[in-house]
Amino acid sequence: MAHFVTWVDSENLKFRIMDKEKLATGNFADEIFGSEEMREPAPAEFIPRHKTPADIAYQIVKDETFPQTQPRLNLATFVTTYMDDYGTKLMNEAVGINYIDETEYPRVAVMCGRCINMVANMWHTPEKGDWKTGAVGIGSSESCMLGGVAAWLRWRERRKAEGKAYDKPNLVMSSAYQVVWEKFCQLWQIEMRTVPITHRHPTLNVEQAIKMCDENTICVVPIAGVTWTGMNDDIEALDFALDGFNARTGYDIPIHVDAASGGFILPFLYPEKKWDFRLKWVLSISTSGHKYGLVYPGLGWVIWKDKSCLPKDMSFSVNYLGANITQVGLNFSRPAAQILAQYYNFIHLGFEGYKEVHSNSMKIARYCHDQIGQMSCFKNYSEYLENPLFIWSLDPEYEKGAKWTLYDLQDKLMQHGWMVPAYSMPKDIEDMVVMRIVVRQGMSRDMADMLIADIKNAVADLEQLEYPTPTRIAAQKSAKVKGHVYTH
Repeated sequence: MAHFVTWVDSENLKFRIMDKEKLATGNFADEIFGSEEMREPAPAEFIPRHKTPADIAYQIVKDETFPQTQPRLNLATFVTTYMDDYGTKLMNEAVGINYIDETEYPRVAVMCGRCINMVANMWHTPEKGDWKTGAVGIGSSESCMLGGVAAWLRWRERRKAEGKAYDKPNLVMSSAYQVVWEKFCQLWQIEMRTVPITHRHPTLNVEQAIKMCDENTICVVPIAGVTWTGMNDDIEALDFALDGFNARTGYDIPIHVDAASGGFILPFLYPEKKWDFRLKWVLSISTSGHKYGLVYPGLGWVIWKDKSCLPKDMSFSVNYLGANITQVGLNFSRPAAQILAQYYNFIHLGFEGYKEVHSNSMKIARYCHDQIGQMSCFKNYSEYLENPLFIWSLDPEYEKGAKWTLYDLQDKLMQHGWMVPAYSMPKDIEDMVVMRIVVRQGMSRDMADMLIADIKNAVADLEQLEYPTPTRIAAQKSAKVKGHVYTH
């Protein structure tokens, strides 16, 4: 049998020999798990002094992820966990391409521009011309920040021109915001004014939001697809109210729509709904391409109504990559693979394909919503679904005699590989604990049936408990209970 050398340890003059048969079959288990490296803990503090053979290093890293929940069973995440083989192949082939280097990869920049055009037109941009005004981000967090920075700079320049103070900017949105807005306000020293969501007002209370606005408000941020609940703020009602407020006060307070989830749901499932650039005061919208844009992470998009809405101070030029390159973004180097994948999806799926995928996700979400709602121990947060995700709580009457909490149910489901998060709601209703299911591409009806069966079996086991669980005891004492949070 023919043999060849795969690596040499020059220090000890040891040769590692693999035969062609093992190489062809990929069966290296005996050799890998018979190695010294597999008897030692994985490196945690220092870079190892010596090399580790590639196959062993691969196995060490792979084994770290082996016991985790499979991505498609993770119903906590909004992020895409399934792409078809061609989309995956395209991304793998582009993994070494840096998008920012437009000199070396000019066609990637063209495809990015095409994606921006398509997203902008999907949101009914009024802007004319060959290229619409927008930018790519590494996820919707960067895209949100770019939209926020643009609003802040426009407000600042207007205040300067009017000879007025510009040191006390504020932003108005609901308390159900995603953490990126807290980061934005902290980093740019902007006062965050939040309208509490309540049982009576589970989305942005438009009337209260308007009352919080003043001459220092850089923008109001409604949410299309609230992370906490899956519901949509009434953006059309906000636009109408803001139009009247601006007319009365002489202010020009705009709207930035955080459409991280809804930006790729509303155009396909609710095309007649006005929430985008068809509204007067919507000047920018951000979304996540790696959520319902159906691309692996990380990818985000932000679109402005027209060029006048994008301050010149947000564009930066460099020439050290071989040509003058102008960039709008918080990051510099960034992957090109996700951009190619987005363009591939647009070509491959088309409008009807996206509509079919999201329609299926909605149908499966409604099925799970109905099944859970029929269980006497649970109560759905809302009677209807606007996006393919929903939350539920324990029924208040049932909870009075329950010996378990939703945190216990989360633990039970994790034993079957499911990640279904349990968490407390935002301020003002933070005593309410809920669970959430996010249905994405890759979730089938069969998987939904397995999930529902596992939930029913878990509840049956929990109902047999003789004594309250630690989380129930804590809840009875009004002590805070945390769900599973990973810390380093």
